[in-house]
Amino acid sequence: MRRAALALGCALALALAGCRTVPEGPAAGSGPSPYLGALMLPSVGPTPYEWNRLPGRVVMVAFFATWCFPCLAELPTLEALQKEYGPQGFQVVLVGMDLEGTLVLEPFANQYALNFPVLVSDQGMQQGRSAFGLIPALPSTFLLDKGGQVAGAWQGVAGHRDISRAVEELLRR
Repeated sequence: MRRAALALGCALALALAGCRTVPEGPAAGSGPSPYLGALMLPSVGPTPYEWNRLPGRVVMVAFFATWCFPCLAELPTLEALQKEYGPQGFQVVLVGMDLEGTLVLEPFANQYALNFPVLVSDQGMQQGRSAFGLIPALPSTFLLDKGGQVAGAWQGVAGHRDISRAVEELLRR
């Protein structure tokens, strides 16, 4: 029953939020990239997470939940992108927005054994208190350039070809 209410709440938020969310600008005194700083979160699952390896890489931050069917449908695309572009300086980071946190994200990450890290969002991030602002729809994805600044953002599932073009362009810069 709780998941049904949560799904209904998400659907309502989607309807009210529109199709675009603009992230907040850099916070004062937060260094060159508040977006990378917001990813200093605990990770779960078998793929190691080294936050200090993100600067200088093109980073795709995908916000998801274990109950979100479009999020799950997007996982093979994210895995293919990581495999294809990882050696060139690209990193996918999955951020779980499940309210139950580690309780549901750890078994999920262990079962799927993804080739990129799975992070556990904190309460501040879930309430929109991070550089990424409020995440009103899932999946929501941000593409960060090598300087850790937002170069693109979208809600919903994007196609492999479109994402590949954007990633390739950022890797060339």
